[in-house]
Amino acid sequence: MWTLAGTGLLTGLALIVAIGAQNAFVLRQGVRREHVGAVVLVCMASDAVLILAGTAGVGALVQAVPWLLEVLRWGGALYLLWFAVSSLRAALRPQGLMAEQAPRTAGSVIATTLALTWLNPHVYLDTVVLLGSLANQHGPDARWVFAAGAVAASVLWFTALGYGARLLARVLADPKAWRVVDVVIAVVMAVLAVRLIAGSDVWG
Repeated sequence: MWTLAGTGLLTGLALIVAIGAQNAFVLRQGVRREHVGAVVLVCMASDAVLILAGTAGVGALVQAVPWLLEVLRWGGALYLLWFAVSSLRAALRPQGLMAEQAPRTAGSVIATTLALTWLNPHVYLDTVVLLGSLANQHGPDARWVFAAGAVAASVLWFTALGYGARLLARVLADPKAWRVVDVVIAVVMAVLAVRLIAGSDVWG
C-alpha cells in the first residue's frame, strides 16, 4: 500500500513540478509574502478535487466533450496574455519588495489563482485524465491509495513553493531584481499563451 502511495506521489510531482503559469504565480506571491496561505490552499484544494474526480471516472467525460477543453484553451490563452502584459507594465515601474505600496486584496489574489488553475486545459489532462487513468489501473480500492499519493504530492509541492519562496525576499528587496522576476513571468505567460493558441498540449 505504501509503495502504491509512493508511486502516486512521484507521479504527481512529475506532473506538478514544472515552470508554468500557476507555479510562477505561487512563487511570486510567496516572495511578496502576500496571502500565501490562501494561494497555497486554493492550489492544493483544486488539485485534490481534480485528482479525486479523475479517480472517480470523470476523465472519460472530459475526453467525451472536446469542446470544453477548446473553450478553456482560448479562455486560458487570453487570460495569460493579459497577465503577461500586466507583468511587463510592472517591470517598467519596478518596486522593491519592502517598498510595495499597493498590496492586492485576498479576493483579487484568490480569483487570479482560481483562473490560472481552472482555465488551464492541461491541468484537466494531467489530473483528471492521466492521473485518473493511472489510478484506475490499480482496482476499485487501491486506486484511492494511488490518488492519495498524488494529492500528497500537490500538498508538499505548493507548500514548499509558496513558503520556501520567502528565502528570496532579501534579494528581491532590490527593485532591479523585481524587474527581472516580472519580465521572466511575462515571458513564461506569453509563451504558454502562444502554445495554447497554436494548439499545443504543453502547459506546465
